[in-house]
Amino acid sequence: MKTLVIALLLAAATTGIASAQKARPFVTAPDTFTATLSNTTPLVFGMGVDDAQRALGTPLIYVRGRPGHEVFLTFRDLGGSGLVPHRDRLYLQFRKGRLAGWKADWGENWMWR
Repeated sequence: MKTLVIALLLAAATTGIASAQKARPFVTAPDTFTATLSNTTPLVFGMGVDDAQRALGTPLIYVRGRPGHEVFLTFRDLGGSGLVPHRDRLYLQFRKGRLAGWKADWGENWMWR
């Protein structure tokens, strides 16, 4: 009986050693700067107007510009405590019908000054 237990323990120990993974190093390389940025805007350069509107889930409001070279505005409800409504403005620049850039505006509401 003892020999059977010892044989089972040795078999379990050898399979544990064989399946062991390589140990991770203690020092790892730091993340790159772009890996630490948070992207809360699901936009990609070159999107069309309909694609951007669908990705944001909010309607786009025309601000200015000729057809194909417009600037749109949308309001996003992100973050906040829930006690005070938090509506951030997001401006989208389109050139040749494709998204060329965007800028978030977290400024204060000028109407309450």
